Amino acid sequence: MLWQRTVGGKDLTLREIHLPPGTDTGWHYHDGPLYAWVRSGTLSHFDATCAADGVYPAGHLLDEPSGSGHVHIGRNLGSTEVVLDVLYVLPAGSPFAEDAPNPGCPFG
Repeated sequence: MLWQRTVGGKDLTLREIHLPPGTDTGWHYHDGPLYAWVRSGTLSHFDATCAADGVYPAGHLLDEPSGSGHVHIGRNLGSTEVVLDVLYVLPAGSPFAEDAPNPGCPFG
């Protein structure tokens, strides 16, 4: 964790996330939006239909909307570690992510 503050009922948290080659975040969703900057590597992002909804190389930004209707997984399909700086904007006291079952994709 790099930074955290609660303002107006929202927990604002900046975290550094590392995904080694061949790993993923697991299927999940968030109770509030998050914003990420890819510091290194390339993040492949998939939605609950198993479709790639974005490929984000180093230097790119991505955002993830909130709610159980936005289940997703981030995967490192490359050969270098993915490092993300992630800003979470969550209702105070919420977990960083809510686990979700694999929606039937052949991965994750």
